[in-house]
Amino acid sequence: MDSAELSHLFTAEGLRLVDELPPYSSLDPVAQVSALRKAGHPPGLVTAVLTQARLRERAVTKFGDFASRLLYTQAGLEQATRLPIAALHAGRFRAAGVGKVADLGCGLGTDALAIAALDIPVVAVELDEVTAAVAAYNLAAFPHVEVVHGDAETFDLEAAGVDAVYLDPARRSAGSGSTTRLTRPEDYSPSVGFAFGLAAARPVGVKLGPGFDRELIPSEAEAQWVSVDGQLVEMGLWFGALARPGVRRAALVVSGGSSAELTAEADSPDVEVRELGDYLYEPDGAVIRARLIGALAGRLGAGMVSASIAYLTADTLTPTPFARAFRVLERLPAGEGALKKALRERRIGTLEIKKRGIDVDPASLRTRLALKGPESATLVLTRIDGAHAALLVERADV
Repeated sequence: MDSAELSHLFTAEGLRLVDELPPYSSLDPVAQVSALRKAGHPPGLVTAVLTQARLRERAVTKFGDFASRLLYTQAGLEQATRLPIAALHAGRFRAAGVGKVADLGCGLGTDALAIAALDIPVVAVELDEVTAAVAAYNLAAFPHVEVVHGDAETFDLEAAGVDAVYLDPARRSAGSGSTTRLTRPEDYSPSVGFAFGLAAARPVGVKLGPGFDRELIPSEAEAQWVSVDGQLVEMGLWFGALARPGVRRAALVVSGGSSAELTAEADSPDVEVRELGDYLYEPDGAVIRARLIGALAGRLGAGMVSASIAYLTADTLTPTPFARAFRVLERLPAGEGALKKALRERRIGTLEIKKRGIDVDPASLRTRLALKGPESATLVLTRIDGAHAALLVERADV
């Protein structure tokens, strides 16, 4: 969305049309454009409201029923924090007893919204003009929120009376429409160096991508990796009063409205490799990124299937929110020809392929196997004590 579309959208007519449109997936876009144009609406307005309808429908996965109350840009929605996770972020500021928070690089304003909902004053700063205007609309219901169109790195925190800062640096090129991903942390906006530098003077929270280079994590920060319904979505770094005493590594797993967390004072060392047991565990991505596989193994009484491969094995089933559990049914031949024969003998026509530590493309392999039959199965390709292995398994934690 550009400034011209925004000017059309920010009218009584534009906002009314956005709210009146049915869900985007139920629309015939060509017919809807024709109907809106026939009703006398200008082309710019039609484009703007249909874009919002499309983005609002996509936003449901992050904001649920609240999605229909907000406006979006494409780039802003891609980076926006899911509402339940934003609420957890806000809870840290409340627990720390801060008086006023600066959200530097606020994007659409969803984290600022969660903080303001706890009656904490917020000043939200956004460099992109269109995004700042959308944030101002989204935050208009909170009189104790100020939205500033400006540069986060030059904003005067002292003059604003701020005593804590939250940052979600833009990890894509500037703009509110189609953008490109930035790979170097120094190119983020605000830059990572600037964000970390603020932590010397006040409590600071920084949201980053889950694949952020662990070597760049400051030793004084609490690093928390978050997964939602099996998808690894972010890593948060928390400094000062926003960090929890004795916690430097955390894996937060959110699923179906509930959450569980694994924490430690540092990376946990991997446990010993052991013989394959009756059960195989696939740790959640947040546990893997936090390097807490060893801590999880201790809870499960499990060992590694092979060094440096994130599968655990045990003789007994221990339900856990931090891993998927599979019952090992058979160990099949690892060679492709023998594996194909074994699967055909078992009349397996539908196959889910999971792999770790093996250089193979599951989709290509599935095609080459030319499976036929009425049965379905799950195959795990990995290494067991260093050797290639193919395991026929079934879900054991459902």
